[in-house]
Amino acid sequence: MREFLDGNTAVVRGALAAGCDFFAGYPITPASPILMQMMTEQPKRGGVAIQAEDEIASIGMCIGATMSGSRAMTATSGPGISLYSENIGLAIMTEAPLVIVDVQRMGPCTGAATTTGQGDVQFVRWGTAGGYPIIALAPSNIRECYELTMRAFSLAERFRTPVFVLIDKSLGATTVGVDVHEFVHHVVADRKLWRSSAQTTSRDFRPHSYEPRDAVPVMARYGDEATLRVTGSTHDERAFITKDRTTIDGLNNHLADKIEKHRDEIELVVEDLEEGADTLFLSYGVTAGSMRESVITARRQGRKVSALCILSLWPLPETALARAFKGIERIVVAELNLGLYRREIERLARHIEVVGLTRLDGGLITPSQFLELLK
Repeated sequence: MREFLDGNTAVVRGALAAGCDFFAGYPITPASPILMQMMTEQPKRGGVAIQAEDEIASIGMCIGATMSGSRAMTATSGPGISLYSENIGLAIMTEAPLVIVDVQRMGPCTGAATTTGQGDVQFVRWGTAGGYPIIALAPSNIRECYELTMRAFSLAERFRTPVFVLIDKSLGATTVGVDVHEFVHHVVADRKLWRSSAQTTSRDFRPHSYEPRDAVPVMARYGDEATLRVTGSTHDERAFITKDRTTIDGLNNHLADKIEKHRDEIELVVEDLEEGADTLFLSYGVTAGSMRESVITARRQGRKVSALCILSLWPLPETALARAFKGIERIVVAELNLGLYRREIERLARHIEVVGLTRLDGGLITPSQFLELLK
């Protein structure tokens, strides 16, 4: 069945298909349609959608909802993602499985509310205290908005961590004809919850576990039998605040290792690699559409070129990147910012020329701009 959908609607549908039963947000262009659709759809399914008093309250409500057993999502843009910063850190520290949608617009500050951009790429990775790893996905078309939102919920549950879905104003607001029957339904596993046994009582429950350090502990819900504590401060496995250095080391390495040591489960790219090509086009998000079109045109003209669309921005998909770099003499990184992701590519491709293709006037990068760099 063919429908006309925009990216924001596809995100909502993907979240609902993933079992999202709690949403909190605050109106902000261009993410407001997600809030409005959730306010309409959640009550039909027995879920909850709240327009909070501000962005800080929105993400805070979502963290609380996850601790009560819900699958929660919030959505914002521009200044809103900045206001999320402290509570993103709280979600990391409390290991709250939370999906955060960032419909990017041009910044800085208020910027241009109705103009597209991709300026939050580094912010979602480093925009909270401590520098601990997160997971961020970047759909490049309407179908991926649906599928990667479902995948975000799956990864959030698997790793007990906030997961970002990064789209932008152009992808979120543009209506496109799509074959919805081709959308892939990603199964989100049920949350593993702690249960008492003949050998354990509620006092034995540990909301966090650091051995082995890359393991993800089971959760408990507020109101169930387990004694559940939550704190944003450095804590032990029972969530008691601690100054013990061995315990602190275990906690901090656990928060990193549970993601970094399982990159193979997270890494996701779309490869279009051509044997003999010496140029690699690399992009993500809405810009990948022009990249794909330019590759088709270039090959029709007899020119060899490879392309890589990155769907999992963080952690950096190093295995896929290393594979794509083989035999390549020049990499063109296209993005609607000052070259934020290009810096990561330069770090990995030290002996390859890396060229940035950027645009900062609110317009989209065109196929002709890619082709110009092949001359």
